[in-house]
Amino acid sequence: MLAAGPAAGGATEGAEPPADRLAAQWRRAGAEQVRVAADLGELADLVAGATGPVLVSGVDLVAHTAVLRHLATSPVGPTVALVLTDPAAAGQAVVREERGQVVAVGDAADATGVFGGALRVGAADLPALVDAARAASASAPAAPAASGVEPGGLLTALAGVDRLVAGLAARGALIFAHRVRLLVAHRVGDAAGRAAAEAEVAAVDEDRAELKLSVKERDDFFTTFFVSTWSPYVTKAAARIGIGPTGVTMVSVAFAVAAAVLFGVGGRPALVAGAVLLYLGFVLDCVDGQLARYTRHFSAWGGWLDTMADRFKEYVVYAGLGFGATHAGFRYGWALALAAMTLQTVRHMTDTWYGALHDEAARRPKVVSGDAGGIGGKLNAASTRVQADTGSVSYWLKRTVVFPIGERWALIALAAALFGPLVALCAVLVWGTLAFAYTGALRTLRARWMRVPVLTTVDTGLHRDDGPLVRTLPPARGPLLLAVLGALGAAGMLVWALRAVHGGGDLPIWAPVLALVLLLGAAQGARTPHAGALDWLVPAALRAAEYLFAIAVGVAGRAPAWLIFGYVLVLTLHHYDLTARLEKRQSAPPLHVATLGWEGRSAVLAIALIAGIASIALATLGAYLFVVFVVSVVLAWVVLPARARGGVRSPG
Repeated sequence: MLAAGPAAGGATEGAEPPADRLAAQWRRAGAEQVRVAADLGELADLVAGATGPVLVSGVDLVAHTAVLRHLATSPVGPTVALVLTDPAAAGQAVVREERGQVVAVGDAADATGVFGGALRVGAADLPALVDAARAASASAPAAPAASGVEPGGLLTALAGVDRLVAGLAARGALIFAHRVRLLVAHRVGDAAGRAAAEAEVAAVDEDRAELKLSVKERDDFFTTFFVSTWSPYVTKAAARIGIGPTGVTMVSVAFAVAAAVLFGVGGRPALVAGAVLLYLGFVLDCVDGQLARYTRHFSAWGGWLDTMADRFKEYVVYAGLGFGATHAGFRYGWALALAAMTLQTVRHMTDTWYGALHDEAARRPKVVSGDAGGIGGKLNAASTRVQADTGSVSYWLKRTVVFPIGERWALIALAAALFGPLVALCAVLVWGTLAFAYTGALRTLRARWMRVPVLTTVDTGLHRDDGPLVRTLPPARGPLLLAVLGALGAAGMLVWALRAVHGGGDLPIWAPVLALVLLLGAAQGARTPHAGALDWLVPAALRAAEYLFAIAVGVAGRAPAWLIFGYVLVLTLHHYDLTARLEKRQSAPPLHVATLGWEGRSAVLAIALIAGIASIALATLGAYLFVVFVVSVVLAWVVLPARARGGVRSPG
């Protein structure tokens, strides 16, 4: 049932009422139930009974149906507001965005846009929405109404949503911004404005615009000029024949595995063919995301799978290059592959946590602006200027120097095809190390300026990957210092193990004991608040510590290089699982406790090395962790969701 009220701008004679037209658009955008509330109080009553996300809009909005569908299906966050670049009219809320978040509403001094009159509100923010609607209704009972969705459906509003979004922001709701690009959306105040906006909507090919929108607005240099110029055609073809994003991801994985095999085989024809397959696999890696955006088929499973597949593909290629370099006569091919995988994983951990740090800082603008004259503030301002100068030389240099995935795959393909696996691995390590040094130095300076204790806002133990052993150790202060000491101890043990193996001797028993003591010292920092300006580096330091220690155990125990690589690969899958859950704001994997924690696994390997069974321990523990990982994935994405669906009673 749709109960219509007065529409902004009215309707021309004989035309469909704006409220009816917008309601029909919301239904085409995927809404099953549409209601128009008489006032904000009625809106509050409707939302009070909702258990899932709802959408709220005003009937002064004229837009493509795709704009509404994109807002309703946006994957950026549970609560999302439509933001326009139009001039703000009287009574319309202006917003300020930072890193895609609405960090302020109603401050015209530094506004970056105007609220577009529509928002999706996540289930967790519904109480705040109800409170904001009732407060606004009490303060202005005679104001025109806002409207919304029935529980589980969609609500459209007549007016007043500006007060709602301001109320949500004032109550601490995390609101993400959804910008309109290529499509049309305007808020209108009279019949003439409505007619002009509708004409503008009719002038744009909606499907063609949606296909262009499937390509990321800002991507890396190689992806922008050598992939995205033609990948939308593949996306369109995949949509027409009914292949989903998951199917494209699986084909991309197959291409990467085939490329890795060809790199391992060696010989110029195989290397060239492997490079071509690697490039095509990367194109498909872009297409799966474009297809998800084009068809609006987003899911937590799809996001998780895309993250895991990307890392698995890259590290399988490293394995193929390592095997190929070894097969060609270079003794340390596997060692280079291990180094590349470890470096890239540690880099990704810093990327994840720096992103979380920056997002947290964006939600605290006063903290960020406290020392605008410091070096961190100057770097932040310079970075903002460069990012705004889209297409300039400095813009592309900044995006390229950090060695993103497109550039990594392009470098691997070219170097392997022209020079072979050894040169490809060395090139990845050199560029990756320089990029890590560059980003690490700049981020450290900016993080000290931000002074945001990001690890105090998340489950520290989960994302440190702490195990049961942590709870038995006494706490100690300085988590970052302890983590760095643990990593240095593991690195020292690895160097000593390499010297011992080359000298034909054995590693002294005190070396793994000392390294383990330093690692357990890092574990003692788990229960201490991670409130330092640089404590966002703790998870990456712990990953480096565990990987280096495992490699040192394998070297000292004379385990096969491929076995060491395989064990560390399993660890990276486990840690990327945790990272993907952090980024998607999900809980711990079902069997997380069974993974023993980084300190527990390290203790097991240390005991095995002393007992002289390092290879057996790496194989057994690696197989165990892989089985736990697979079972955990099945439980998380198949069994538990099925039980949840089975436990939900259908209405009526």
